[in-house]
Amino acid sequence: MEAVPVRARVYVACVLAAALLCLLPLPGVRTPWWAVALLAALYAGCERVARSRFVGISHPAGTFYPVLLAGAFLLPAPAAALVAVPGALLSHVEQRPVALRRVWRAAQLVLGVWAAARVHRALGGRDAVAAGDVPYALGPAGAAVLAFCLVLAVLDGGILAVAERVPVRRAWRGLVSRSLAPIAVHGLAGLMMAVLWRSPYGPVAALLVLLPMCVSWWAFAQYHRERAAHQATIRALVQAVDIKDGYTRGHSERVGQASMMIARELGMDDERVEVLRFAGILHDVGKLGVPTRLLRKDGPLTPEERRVIELHPEYGHEMVRGIGFLGEARAAVLHHHERLDGTGYPYGLMGSQIPESARVVAVADAFDAMTSTRSYSRARPVAVALAELKRCSGSQFDPVMVAALVEAVGRAGWRPAVTADVVDPPRIPPPGAPVSSPPGAHR
Repeated sequence: MEAVPVRARVYVACVLAAALLCLLPLPGVRTPWWAVALLAALYAGCERVARSRFVGISHPAGTFYPVLLAGAFLLPAPAAALVAVPGALLSHVEQRPVALRRVWRAAQLVLGVWAAARVHRALGGRDAVAAGDVPYALGPAGAAVLAFCLVLAVLDGGILAVAERVPVRRAWRGLVSRSLAPIAVHGLAGLMMAVLWRSPYGPVAALLVLLPMCVSWWAFAQYHRERAAHQATIRALVQAVDIKDGYTRGHSERVGQASMMIARELGMDDERVEVLRFAGILHDVGKLGVPTRLLRKDGPLTPEERRVIELHPEYGHEMVRGIGFLGEARAAVLHHHERLDGTGYPYGLMGSQIPESARVVAVADAFDAMTSTRSYSRARPVAVALAELKRCSGSQFDPVMVAALVEAVGRAGWRPAVTADVVDPPRIPPPGAPVSSPPGAHR
C-alpha cells in the first residue's frame, strides 16, 4: 500500500519519538559499546540473511529475536534497544513505502527491547545471568519476553486500527497468543546466549547457541518455500480459468478478497481467513473441465448445455481434493452453488447442510458477479447489489454471511471492476432473476 494515510504517518511519528527517548543513555550507567556493536552487527547480518532471497523468509517471524533478547538480558535498556536499529533500518522490505516501513520496524523493536530490558533488570535478572543461575534467571527472562511480546502486539494492533481502520475490538485479537510461543523459544535461546556470554568461555561460546536456531530457521524457510509453491500452483490454475473464460477475468481474485472480508468480519482466525481466500480464488477452477464453446457462447444456453456447465463444481472438487493444505476450501469449491432453500446444485443441500465455507463463497461470488460489468450484464451499484443480497437472504444466501459482507463493505468500501470489454450492448437480466445465476453467469 503506497498511499499511507496521514493518521498512520502521525502514529508512526509518535512511536518513533517514543523510541528515540528510549535510546537516551542513562546517567551514570557504563555501556560496553563493543558488546553493543558486536550484537548489532550479528543481528543485522541475521536479519539480512533471514529476509534475503536465498533463505526466502519475508514473514515477520524471520526476525532473529534471540540476539535482541540476549542484548536485553546483558545490556542497559538504551544500549539493548540500540542493538535493533541497524538491522531494522537495513532489512529487506518488499512493500512500499520502504523507508517508512523500515523506520516503523526499527521504532517498534526499540520499544520492545527497551521494555524487555527494563523488566528483566527490575526483577533481578541481570544478577542471575551474571551468576550463571539459570533456574533463577528463567522467571525474569520470561517476564521480559512477555513484555517484549506485549509491546509488539500493542503497536501492531495500533497500526492496524489506524492505517487500515480495523475495528479496535478486532485489531489486537490473537496477536499475543499467536506470537508468544515462538518468541518464548527465541527468548530461551537469548537467555542461553546471555548466560554463556557471562561465563568464562565468553561471547564465542554464546554464538554456539545460534546453531540449532539456524537449523530451525532453515526448516521455517523450507515451509514458506513450500507454501509459496502451493500459491504459485493456485495462481496458475486461476490464470488458466481466466484465459479460458475471458468474460470473468479477475473474478476469482475478487471473490477471494470478498470471502476474506466476510471471514474477518465473522472473527475467524488468520489461518481460516487464508483458507477461505483460497476457496474464493478457486471456486470456479472446475470451468477448466467445461467446453470452451459453452463458456463463450453468445446467447441463451439450452437445458443440456446448462447441465454441463453445472458440473463445474464437481470438476473443481476433483481437481483440488488432493491438495491437503486447502482444508475446507475444497468443500466450498464443491458446494458454492447450493442454496439455503435446497434448490441449488450439485446436491440440493439445505440450510446448515451446506458447509460454512461454501456459504461464505456463495455470497462473495454473487456480490462480485453483480458489481462487475461483463458482456452479458451491466454492473449494478454496490448499494443495489447489497440490497439484492439482503432480499435473497434466508432463501438463497445465509443471512449471517450477507450481514458480514454488508458490514465489511460499509467500512472498507469496494471497487467494482470491469472484467471484459463490452463490444455489444449488454443484456440486462430481467428483474427478480436469481442473483447468483443471471443469464451466462457460469460462463
